[in-house]
Amino acid sequence: MLYTRVPFLCLVGVTIAVVSTIGISFASDIKKTASDTIQKEFTEALDLETAVKFAQFNDPWLVGNEHSEDAILSSSVAAGSLSDPTISISMANLPTDSLNFDQEAMTQAKIGISQIFPAGDSLAIRKRQLQLQGSQFPHQRDNRKAEVRVIVGQLWLNTYKQQESIAIIRKNWALFEQLTDIAESSYSTALGNSRQQDLVRAQLELTRLEDRLTVLHQKQEMYQQQLSEWLNDYFHDEYSEDNRQRIQLNTIHFSLSRKLPDINLLNQEFYKSVEPVDTEILFKKLSTHPALKAVDQKIKTSNAGIKLAKQKYKPKWGVNAGYGFRADDPMGNDRADLFSIGMTFSVPLFTANRQDMEVQSAKSTASAVKTEKWQLLRKLMASFEASKAQFFRLNQRQTLYQTQLLPQMHEQAEASLTAYTNDDGDFAEVVRARIAEIDAEISALSIDVERQKSIIQLNYFFTISTSEASTSDLQLGDGK
Repeated sequence: MLYTRVPFLCLVGVTIAVVSTIGISFASDIKKTASDTIQKEFTEALDLETAVKFAQFNDPWLVGNEHSEDAILSSSVAAGSLSDPTISISMANLPTDSLNFDQEAMTQAKIGISQIFPAGDSLAIRKRQLQLQGSQFPHQRDNRKAEVRVIVGQLWLNTYKQQESIAIIRKNWALFEQLTDIAESSYSTALGNSRQQDLVRAQLELTRLEDRLTVLHQKQEMYQQQLSEWLNDYFHDEYSEDNRQRIQLNTIHFSLSRKLPDINLLNQEFYKSVEPVDTEILFKKLSTHPALKAVDQKIKTSNAGIKLAKQKYKPKWGVNAGYGFRADDPMGNDRADLFSIGMTFSVPLFTANRQDMEVQSAKSTASAVKTEKWQLLRKLMASFEASKAQFFRLNQRQTLYQTQLLPQMHEQAEASLTAYTNDDGDFAEVVRARIAEIDAEISALSIDVERQKSIIQLNYFFTISTSEASTSDLQLGDGK
């Protein structure tokens, strides 16, 4: 790189507060209460991988998703259980003239119990349906972590670009001051070809550089604040019950690593040509993406809904039993107690407006969910090809800048300065050449940064879901 790394002068009082470096796992087994957080200060700058891990660790969305999964799985246990039996206690056939319990033979104290059984396999199917619904959440979390990596990675790289652009201008600042001194010396001695307008031009370019620095500082601070949204652990104790050792970063003052990360590109064989990847091969690679896995589980959930709706063609059943206690008659003769048992069931005769429509509704819902998968797949494939084309052209530009444009710009700047100092050149040309060299260095930096951003985005498409569904599709026939 021609833009040599120099110390980053725009941030002062840099303090980094973290528990461990990237080499220590964030999921430490050291147990701490939330109020007993350990903070360690260290002087290392924040690299991209550490920033991503901070963001994933402090993401409230992931915590909320885990709670949603717990809620669904708890509901599945309840859904698979029978409803509570009903117990009744009553006095039957009590005479109204005397209210004597032993006056009439029909008078009795009754206790009864009844239990309702849902139609067909409704309980088992509903339980499995909720389990399938709950199995979406681990895939959703995998996808969220991959999305956070893209968002935070790009914010980190945007901040890095501003930081290093400032460094490039700082590095060249002394050159413009030197040009000012040369023009001033040549003008004051009247030995050279410097004119007063050259002095004004030199001061003007220094002012312009100062303005560029201000703009770059503004953008750097903006991106840094956007990045801090993902890195801070504000309100962590309010939404997380995790008592593990906490990882903290001072998100008000932090600096970035001066080294541009070299991110490993997955499936490099896809990028040898700008031509689109074979659809079948790309489909096979994308099919393991957690976003698609989550939709697959959603489809299974909707298919279970069809089976559940078909169970309503079957009758509901109920059993009841009762025991009636009778007192002795007025003469003291024993009366037998009474026991009764019965059964109830529904008769689904009129199915056209209820069961048929509910099954049709479930089928339509399942069909709609299936279209979500193909829409998502089409979007992923098209986005991949767009990102791939951008990456391919960035590689071409990077090669052009490193092998030709940057060396030529430097040679031009040196040649114009040499010609001017030998009274054979124009001061304005010297300034233009130096400005062009700075612009070329910043453009080369932008290409390098955009290339890394493209790699992050391309790797997202090949994220592999680490969560396997704990339930499989139902094997209940057609449900009839």
